[in-house]
Order: sequence, then C-alpha cells, then structure tokens
Amino acid sequence: MIDPGAADVIVVGGGLAGSEAAWQVARRGLRVALVEMRPSVMTPAHTTGDLAELVCSNSLGSDSLASASGVLKEEMRIFGSIIMRCAEASRIPAGSALACDRRRFAHLVTTYIERCPNAKVIREEMRMIPEGVPVVIATGPLSSDSMAEAIAQLAGTEHLYFYDAVAPIVTAESCDMSKAFWGSRYGRGGDDYLNCPMTKDEYDRFYDALVSARCAPVHGFEDTKVFEACMPVEVLARRGREALVYGPMRPVGLVDPRTGKRPYAVVQLRREDEAGTLLNMVGFQTRLAWDEQRRVFRMIPGLEHAEFVRYGVMHRNTYINSPELLRPTLQFRLRDTLLFAGQVTGVEGYLESAASGLVAGVNATRIALGRNPVVFPAETVHGSLCRYITASHPGGFQPMNANFGIMPRPEGKVKGKATRRRLASSALLAAINFGKTLQTGVEEIL
Repeated sequence: MIDPGAADVIVVGGGLAGSEAAWQVARRGLRVALVEMRPSVMTPAHTTGDLAELVCSNSLGSDSLASASGVLKEEMRIFGSIIMRCAEASRIPAGSALACDRRRFAHLVTTYIERCPNAKVIREEMRMIPEGVPVVIATGPLSSDSMAEAIAQLAGTEHLYFYDAVAPIVTAESCDMSKAFWGSRYGRGGDDYLNCPMTKDEYDRFYDALVSARCAPVHGFEDTKVFEACMPVEVLARRGREALVYGPMRPVGLVDPRTGKRPYAVVQLRREDEAGTLLNMVGFQTRLAWDEQRRVFRMIPGLEHAEFVRYGVMHRNTYINSPELLRPTLQFRLRDTLLFAGQVTGVEGYLESAASGLVAGVNATRIALGRNPVVFPAETVHGSLCRYITASHPGGFQPMNANFGIMPRPEGKVKGKATRRRLASSALLAAINFGKTLQTGVEEIL
C-alpha cells in the first residue's frame, strides 16, 4: 500500500484525467503519487500499460476556435496542460481535428511523468480510497470492481451509475418553431417540453427509417444485454409498429395548436440547461451510428435542421451523480480533501476528461498547501463543464461533452456563428486572465 507520508497528493488512475492531475501537482513543486493498476491488472479496453492510452480513437476532436472543443484545447494550452503538449508533439494530419499517433502520445505522457522528479508512478491496484492527504479519483468509466465498490460505499449506490443510456441533445435555436410547440401533457407542469408532432404518414416514414437504420458497432468490453430501464429507442420500436406511440412518443394530453387536434405521435424534448439553450430528446437513448442519428432524427418535424451537440450512446460507464456529490471545485461535498476527475464525474470525451483532471490537480495542490480551492470562470469551457456536472438537475443527470450550449449566453441578440465567436473570445480572454493567477509557484519542468 501507499504511504501517504511519501506524497503530498495521491492521484488514482493513470488515464488522461489522472495524468493531467498528477502533472499539475508536480509542476507546482509538490510530491505526487500516481497510482495505476495497469499492466498488472488490465481492463478489457486497454492493450498497454502506458499512461493516457487512447482506447477508442486517435482523434481528440476539432482544433478550430469555431468549436467549443477547439476553445477547450486552447484553454488547456494556456493552463499548461501536459496532455496538450504531448498531443501536439504526436500530431498526425487530420484536417481541422487534432489527431495523434496513439503509441507516441501515450509514450510521451508516460515518459514525462515518470521522469518528473516530483512524481512517482506506482503500479498497483488501489482497492480503497486513501486518506491522510488530498486525493484525486480519476479511475475512468472502467474502474476496477474494488474501486467501484469503494466509490459506491462512499457516494451511496443510488448515486453511482453503471450503464450510460444517453439520448441526443440538440440546440434550441436549431429547432423549427413553426412546426414544434411548447407544452406538457394535459397542461401539467407548464410549458416544460418542446413537442414535435407527427401525422400517421410522417410517423410511418420515420418508423421504417428507424428500425432499418445502422447501429454503431459493439465493443467487446460493452455489455450487450438490453435493460428495460435504458432500452434503445430502435430496440423498443422493433417490438411493434405502435410500440413508440404507446411509449416515449405517446401523444395523449397534447394538442397541436396548428390543427387544434391531438397528433398521431409526438417527440418531446426537455430543457437540458437552465437557460434552455439545449434540448434533450426524451426517451431517445440509442445505439444508432452518429450519421444515422442525423439522418433519421432529422426526419422528425421541427428537427429537420437540428444541430446535435451530443449524440446518443449506450455503453458501460461508471460515473457518479456529480450534482449531488461534487462542488464546482470538483471536491467531494462530504470530504474536502477528496476530489474526482475524468469520466467518473460525468464529463464525456478525451479532452474533457483531461480538462477536469487539470481542475482537480490545481485544486488538490491548493488544498495541500492550505489554500482555498478555486472555481474556474464560468466563461471558460473548463468552468462551464464543471458548472454543468455539479449544478445540473440530479434526477436525470447524464454525461456531457464540451459545447457552446452549456456556456453563459453573451449579451445582445445574436445567434449562430456570431454567438460562437463571442463565446470563444470571452472564454479565451477569461482563460488568459485566470491563467495568470494559476502560475504562482509553478515550476517549469518540461
């Protein structure tokens, strides 16, 4: 076992989040122990013992400042990210996306951290959550059974999810309001849902396209059994042509203001954020390939030009109910010296995981030094992600990636590209100013 006295901070998990967290501690002059169970204990998804192994894709997403993903990358550069440094050094051509040579990327991250004088990589399975010093848990969606059990005991099993059933999310401004309308069934609860009504002919065409659409391939480490609580919409549809009409697309209690009649079927979208800029397709968790989701779901009246900020996915994913359990600093609400980072918090994506590790590493360092942890500015993508996962409604919390929809709206009536430009400019200015406050005590050890 690890001697807590041999480290100022302990980071559990050597993925992108854990590696970034450990680096942020080490570059500030503190001793950090990074505990990674591979290669002695492997997961079904990993093939090496390297830190920060990319297991599904070599793409880290868009590098364009016209996208939230690109802005997040630039913020990480400003904040001194080791993940971004290694990604740039192992970059391969991929248009506007940042793609890496997987082996070189993981090798670089591993080499930098193992050679860092303030960092020690410990190759063993952590079966319990350490005490005595600040700890960052960054064990990812494939946490070992022992660690998952330890997290469950700490958080409560009702706040730990093992299967991720995610429906697509679209931007509200991309919906056609000449076809959709706001309202709830029987008027209960006010205008809480955006309703996209269908005639029988529209439903039949949509149904045929849905049941014949191509699904994404199932990875070997994913559970292929279908659970009733997270039934993919296409699986439910195959139970019968009317299954959706009596399920998530039931029209009872709704009247289409264009016709004054009840529609044959209806797709409901629920506000995903407080500002109402993002809408979640209720009951539409799916395993369809992303291009098929665009094709089929844009057949829904009102969603013909829908902009998807997150596609539906279904896979095994261990994550906590962060709105109930975490503060915006990523500290555990019931234990100030315990922080969480990575996909276990409910962030979705490689860079999003690394970004949360950066936040957790910064704050773990501050706690170890007896300073107050910091909340990253809401204007930044880092801050918006932390705010989203810790301030969303806990009853239906689901993972989220970086997108402009979760960021504070700029003043003035602007839409589309103008909004994105304003958000990107505001985020980078906030990141530059905030980054200066994070440089205190930083050692340049690269």
